Amino acid sequence: MRIQELLKGKGSDVVTITSDTTIGELVQTLADHRIGAVVVVDDGAITGIISERDVVRALPGGAEGLLEKPVSTLMTSEVITCSPGDEVSSLAASMTEHRFRHLPVVQGDKLVGIVSIGDIVKFRLEELQGERDQLESYITS
Repeated sequence: MRIQELLKGKGSDVVTITSDTTIGELVQTLADHRIGAVVVVDDGAITGIISERDVVRALPGGAEGLLEKPVSTLMTSEVITCSPGDEVSSLAASMTEHRFRHLPVVQGDKLVGIVSIGDIVKFRLEELQGERDQLESYITS
């Protein structure tokens, strides 16, 4: 299965912020949308990605003033992306190997979606259940 089919099922909405958004505003955005990461977009181009884990990792350095800092101080600026035509299985392996949980989906220069490791796990479980049901039907017929 390709990412485009996964996006058809989950939707292609992506929450974005700009690099000058404060960490406090980011945290509120994550809570409001019940998501774990947002894509940072400036002047129509992806400039980073930031997750709740990035914020948590910054806390041992001191929470003093953290919420007032811009997300640009914590975001990952070398963003790995995928395209709608990429295979879900290869992305699952890549996300596991590189230890990231969110992957923006880009077509040309346009952000068209985002997939999480949770989306991929859910897809894989549904796929396995379908295979199980087919085998069960074959055995009982």
